[in-house]
Amino acid sequence: MKQYVIIGNGTAAVGCIEGIRSTDPDGKITVVSAERHPVYCRPLISYYLEGKTDLDRMQYRSADFYEKMGCKVLYGKTAVKIDTKTKHVLLEDGTALPYTAVCVAAGSSPFIPPMDGLNTVENKFSFMTLDDTLSLEAAIRKDSRILIVGAGLIGLKCAEGLRDRVADITVCDLSDRVLSSILDTECAAMMQAHLEANGIRFLLGDSAARFEKNTAFMKSGKTVDFDVLVLAVGVRANTSLVSDAGGAVNRGVLVDNRMQTTAAGIYAAGDCTEGDDISLGGKRVLAILPNAYMQGDCAGVNMAGGDKTFDKAIPMNSIGFFGLHAMTAGSYFGEEAGGSLYEEKGEGTLKRLFIRDGVLTGFILIGETERAGIYTSLIREKTPLDTLDFEMLKKVATSAAFSTKVRRKKFGGVV
Repeated sequence: MKQYVIIGNGTAAVGCIEGIRSTDPDGKITVVSAERHPVYCRPLISYYLEGKTDLDRMQYRSADFYEKMGCKVLYGKTAVKIDTKTKHVLLEDGTALPYTAVCVAAGSSPFIPPMDGLNTVENKFSFMTLDDTLSLEAAIRKDSRILIVGAGLIGLKCAEGLRDRVADITVCDLSDRVLSSILDTECAAMMQAHLEANGIRFLLGDSAARFEKNTAFMKSGKTVDFDVLVLAVGVRANTSLVSDAGGAVNRGVLVDNRMQTTAAGIYAAGDCTEGDDISLGGKRVLAILPNAYMQGDCAGVNMAGGDKTFDKAIPMNSIGFFGLHAMTAGSYFGEEAGGSLYEEKGEGTLKRLFIRDGVLTGFILIGETERAGIYTSLIREKTPLDTLDFEMLKKVATSAAFSTKVRRKKFGGVV
């Protein structure tokens, strides 16, 4: 009987469990979970703060999932080493778990840069896990002043979740715009204006240089008084288990399209990995939920002796703040990189489609995001735009832009 060890208990781990069971119904599966909770949908933690969901509805799988899958979960445990010679995963409590194959689905950790006086701040939190959220919730009051360091997705979702539960929220970031990793200047300005209209205050191009208890001294010379500090500067992939075992890492664990690392018997999936981005033509960390599941599923099938590849990964983000939604996908190539841009602007809406070498490489949609999956499919499949009515697709994402044969195959069964 094969013995599988999965390090991590998030979306990628679920994919891995289900991938293994699709191929091997009998092997022993052990999941090492640093968190003490069954798998939950991490993007919902801000909606929990808002009161739009609860702990039961945040669950990513049913309460009997692990039992039905024949898994043993070790809650509150941390893996410290993968011993490739003895083929054991070693835990911090001294437990040694034998494995036939192991999947590292260890995710990422908050990056907290050195900040003078940070140790003097009593109420400081990250915002990545359910435990972070529960701790933050316990610290806030209706009259709390919140300072969030970081205007990326994590920081802004935290701001949205807290808006109606506290008195004041200030978000600072060294970047001159919000969501700088996925939005260009004009698109970011639209989102910032909407956030400001909903009570969020920004200090951009500025960040905390030092702290003295409940006061932040900014690089600009300004001061911000606060009661609760949230650190959402960024994340780093958890790569040390694989690198210590001899596997290649860069910004993430390097994997091929079977989710195999360069270390024999070790696979990796999810936010800790760095794989091929087909829209870019290179490798990058793609820390998004759908990719995590598909990577995990691919890893699980191959760990169990099957043969599966995942070679259509692209960056994607679907976000919304106070009713204004945005979707982004792929890579943005400007004219200097041989690309071209189609753009439409409306009242509170914006569409940007990025084209290079006759294919769609990326898009940004703000306000109107319906049927964006059609654009995503074009990027994933690298569909030549001259094989469809792209003039129609520019205006509206519709299956009518495809030929009858393609429509039947994609949307109504194989011809």
